Amino acid sequence: MRNQSVKNNIDWISVVIYAILVVLGWLNIYSSSLLSTDGTYEKQLIFIACTIPLIFVVLFVDGKFYEKYATIIFGVSLLSLAGLFLFGKTIAGQRCWYAIGSFTIQPSEFAKAATSLALAKYLSDSQINLKETNRQIQALAIVFLPVLLILPQPDPGSALIYSIFIVVLFREGLPAWYVWTGFLAILLFVLTLVLEPYVVILISLGVLTIIHFKGRVVDRNLLLSGILLAIVSCFVLSVDYVFDNVFKQHHRDRFNILLGKTVDMKGIGYNTNQSEIAIGSGGWIGKGFLEGTQTKGGFVPEQHTDYIFTTVGEEWGFLGSMVVIALFVGLFLRVIYLAERQKTKFSRVYGYCVAGILFTHFFVNIAMVAGIFPTIGVPLPFFSYGGSGLWGFTILLFIFLKMDANKVNEW
Repeated sequence: MRNQSVKNNIDWISVVIYAILVVLGWLNIYSSSLLSTDGTYEKQLIFIACTIPLIFVVLFVDGKFYEKYATIIFGVSLLSLAGLFLFGKTIAGQRCWYAIGSFTIQPSEFAKAATSLALAKYLSDSQINLKETNRQIQALAIVFLPVLLILPQPDPGSALIYSIFIVVLFREGLPAWYVWTGFLAILLFVLTLVLEPYVVILISLGVLTIIHFKGRVVDRNLLLSGILLAIVSCFVLSVDYVFDNVFKQHHRDRFNILLGKTVDMKGIGYNTNQSEIAIGSGGWIGKGFLEGTQTKGGFVPEQHTDYIFTTVGEEWGFLGSMVVIALFVGLFLRVIYLAERQKTKFSRVYGYCVAGILFTHFFVNIAMVAGIFPTIGVPLPFFSYGGSGLWGFTILLFIFLKMDANKVNEW
């Protein structure tokens, strides 16, 4: 049984969905770059061809290898991220790539799989209890070490993806207050950008007052409520300073446009405005393959990368978009189902990481293209142009499929 065939036991449902998404992605890249002269769709075809031997290598390696050497893989990944500050190539203001001639590779795309392996390895230790503070700190350190190396590049989009690991940790026993604290911090941050700080503080005071008097008697701790209000007030009062002095101008502009505080259809808001026009013009059934006027006219910048879904919306319409979304959702649910049936913590946690990373990329990208999230450069898995992204997502997924196929959880 240990030598069972990967071919017979691999989850072919996931493989077929993956293959369909990759093919559909290339068709949309072909459509969006047909009139370009830089060979974009030809290069993507080469990237896709390279995934075939890559998949065979991932599936050929024994499943236990990924667990045994997870820490080493993670260490090498951190070194590759740190090396960018010395040897990286700057493109569009971001130092995110290594360049070998005309070929570039982005290590942050592979760091997600490495971090998933490291986190799964750490949590699979039978002595780990996430109710203990020191264990929480160690687990969070695994998540935030790559973030600390990615943010200064600067690459906030890639760094944002790592937030999903908090949900994975919560699934494995991390106290719920971590998740609630993160959610409330985001909510307070956005509210402070929309309303005056004193209004947000008054709202917070009202909420805490209701909680204090409506809660159980044992929860009516006036000192604790006062401390919470003080913390919230300090956070709210710091938002404007952080927004004006820490965020870069283009980040501030994107938030202001998203929140309706600024209208700039010809400047920073051009991409989002054009993507909304392209998607809206597709109607129910779309204009047809290669018939998108916005796509052909090149009105949507970066349409073959971060804004690839606009091609789907314009040429395939609402129905075609729903089919693509259904394929993605089907893959997420399938990975979660496979993760649930694992018998070891390592493979289960890694499966959750895979589903979480793919879902976060999908959700943020679609929300960004639809204009309900700031433009931060998050690619759509298997669809957006780029070898590093395609290979990174492929490795991430097929390592898990290898684990499931060989049932490494049984040994």
